[in-house]
Amino acid sequence: MTQAAFFVLTALADQPRHGYGILREVEDLSDGAVQLRVGTLYGVLDRLTADRLIVLDREEVHEGRLRRYYRLTDEGMHALDAEAERMAAGASAAKERIAEGRKTPGAAAKPVTGPTAGPGLAGGLA
Repeated sequence: MTQAAFFVLTALADQPRHGYGILREVEDLSDGAVQLRVGTLYGVLDRLTADRLIVLDREEVHEGRLRRYYRLTDEGMHALDAEAERMAAGASAAKERIAEGRKTPGAAAKPVTGPTAGPGLAGGLA
């Protein structure tokens, strides 16, 4: 699951939201680390809808503009819960290794260079 999809699902976990509300909520939830562009958001929404993780909840006209509200499906809530558990387990393993590394003098790894160097996180920033 991409970082953008994770935060969109998280934004919808407590209530239906429209596009702009999702954008604001994702930015808040990520402490500003994820700032989706409108085109990216609607691409994510289309994929999540196709995967049946979210559905269109309702449409409303607000100040002459149509707002589409999306909500999580039961399957979407399950997928979000599973991803949150996976991420928590990974973070816990990393914390344990960091603690062990601090106990062992000189255990800090040298920087990786060459073809294996990279961001190291799946999904990257949206």
